[in-house]
Amino acid sequence: MDAKKSARDGIFTSFPVDILNALPDPVLAIDADGRVADANSAAEGFFETSRASLARQTLEELLPFGSPLLALVAHVRDHNAAVNEYRVDVGSVKFSSDKIVDVHAAPLPNFASYVLLMLKERTIADKMDRQMTHRGAARSVSALASMLAHEIKNPLSGIRGAAQLLETSASDEDHALTQLICDETDRIVKLVDRMEAFSDERPVERERVNIHAVLDRVKLLGQTGFARHIRFVEVYDPSLPPLFANRDQMVQVFLNLVKNAAESIGEDISGEIEISTAYRHGVRLKTPTSATPVSLPLEICIRDNGPGVPPDIAENLFDPFVTNKSNGTGLGLALVAKIIGDHGGIVECESHPRRTVFRVLMPTHSLTDGRAGTKKDGHGHTRVAGE
Repeated sequence: MDAKKSARDGIFTSFPVDILNALPDPVLAIDADGRVADANSAAEGFFETSRASLARQTLEELLPFGSPLLALVAHVRDHNAAVNEYRVDVGSVKFSSDKIVDVHAAPLPNFASYVLLMLKERTIADKMDRQMTHRGAARSVSALASMLAHEIKNPLSGIRGAAQLLETSASDEDHALTQLICDETDRIVKLVDRMEAFSDERPVERERVNIHAVLDRVKLLGQTGFARHIRFVEVYDPSLPPLFANRDQMVQVFLNLVKNAAESIGEDISGEIEISTAYRHGVRLKTPTSATPVSLPLEICIRDNGPGVPPDIAENLFDPFVTNKSNGTGLGLALVAKIIGDHGGIVECESHPRRTVFRVLMPTHSLTDGRAGTKKDGHGHTRVAGE
């Protein structure tokens, strides 16, 4: 087949187009001049532009300056051999988030000097790995909390009692010292009490929960207290089906996330917190509460325009005792991760200056007899709970 003709008419016209477009991963054909000769539907979504627009660009224009993917394509072309490379950064200023991919590059048969690229985005795979890490960390805190409750709270009670007895006969100068002992023991007890939340292994009482009612309650609490100077924006999908969750714990989770957002913004009068909900297909995860992978189509996001998460703690943000607050314990987000994990969901953070998003993905509600409930979405399509 003539290479010039194929570049004009589309490389993939010689392949079953439906099959290529059904692939979930971006596939690109790169011609001898480094231009995008063709692309499948997933590539359009990945690069956030149309197939026609992609075909007008070179690979160099699509990628960040000095991207290793350019050298990889040259290597495949020079050696006429397939190459795999892992964790390649193909992000650029055009994207709203990082783009880390595994790459399979191979010469395209019957098209001289053409290279076929298949990109496997690492975001979801890394997300699953981090969720397992968060859950392992939560289990470690659970064991620690059980030990602390017994080994520390009881002695602290005795220390505080002794300090109160001393206070009755202490001089005025010593009253400050006995009060300091009482205050510090109370502070340690409060910390241990917060940690005990991790060791509560009782089954969670769940019911059908309207997540928008939960978010409205959280917003009201914020507007009348810690976030009174911040503007709230709501972007809700009104057709979202209910969660099967513990309502109080959901309030605790999203109140924590909104409070974190407000504290990140600080006193900035231009501060804004966006609360959004959406129904997303495609994310499936095997959780401790399910023997088989389940869909997590319910997405709830808390976005703020604060300075962002410091890079040195971003990777461990949901681990216990990780915080950049001078008076923080680092247990709030760890507890959020535990509660969401106990409900079969995941929570992730994507942070850039002036745009930090905490994204919670949850399963839909299923009927108690095991049957999946159904609901029409905003486009008239039937949604199946748990699909």
